[in-house]
Amino acid sequence: MTVFSKILIVEDESIVALDLEQRLEDMNYNVVGIAGNGIEAIKKTEELSPDIVLMDILLKGELDGIESAQKIRDIYNIPFIYLTGSFDASILERAKTTEPSGYVNKPFDDIEIQNAIQLTINNHQKEQILKKIS
Repeated sequence: MTVFSKILIVEDESIVALDLEQRLEDMNYNVVGIAGNGIEAIKKTEELSPDIVLMDILLKGELDGIESAQKIRDIYNIPFIYLTGSFDASILERAKTTEPSGYVNKPFDDIEIQNAIQLTINNHQKEQILKKIS
C-alpha cells in the first residue's frame, strides 16, 4: 500500500491529536509530527518539511492557529487545512485572510478529512506548476 503525503498535525489537545494521527495513518498518510502550539508548529515545519499542515484554528499559546498558519504559509509555502470545533464570524474573517486550503470540523469525519487533504494536494500541485510556467 502506498503512503501518501507527509502531514504535520498542530493541535493543543493531545487526545484529539493522537486520534487524528491514528485516523490519518489508517488512511495511509505519513504523520511526520504533532505540535501542541504555534511556535512548535513553525519549528517542526522547518525540521520535518511536511507537505500539508493540519492546524487547529484556536491554539492556546503565544500564537493562535491563524497566526501560525500565516507564518508557515509565508515562510515555507506549505498549504494548510484548519481544524475547528466552532468559531464565530470574526474568527472566520481572520482565517479567510490566510487563504487556507480548507476546513475540517470537529468531531472529525474520515471522509471529510481525506477529501480535504486530497483537494489540498491537487490544488497545491497545480499552483506549483502554474508558478513554474509563468
